[in-house]
Amino acid sequence: MINRTTDRANEEAVIEGTVNDKALVNLATGLEDAERVTVAFLVATAALSQGKQVVIWATKEAVRLGVPGEAQGVACKGCPPLEQLFEQFADGGGELWLCPICVESRNLGDAEKVPNAKIAGATPMWEWAGSDTTVFSY
Repeated sequence: MINRTTDRANEEAVIEGTVNDKALVNLATGLEDAERVTVAFLVATAALSQGKQVVIWATKEAVRLGVPGEAQGVACKGCPPLEQLFEQFADGGGELWLCPICVESRNLGDAEKVPNAKIAGATPMWEWAGSDTTVFSY
C-alpha cells in the first residue's frame, strides 16, 4: 500500500531543502580496531562528498585520533591508508569532536590537537544533531 500523504511530504521536504543535511558518526574504537576506524572515516568522507555537514564524535580510545600523527597505518589489504582518509575528512570540512571525559581519562587534555578537532561532550553533540541528523556508530 502506498501512503500518498507521506510521499507528498517527502517530496515537499526535498523541494524545500529540509531533508537532513547532517551526519554524525560515533566512533568508540581507536586503532585497536583499525578496520572499524577505516569504515567510520569512509562513511564520513562519503557523507561529505554528498554535501553533508559531518561530525565524528570520538569516545573511548578513538579520542587519540585527535592527536597529530595518531591516524596512521593501513587497516587491511585493500584498505586506504588512514592518513589519506583523515586528510580527506579534514579537507572536506569534517569536524572531529572529542569526548572531554575520555580525553582527560587518557591524560590528553594538554596534548596538541589536530586543527579540525575540538573538545565537545554529549550535550553539545546532541544540540548539534537535533532531530534531523543521520547517525552511524562504530
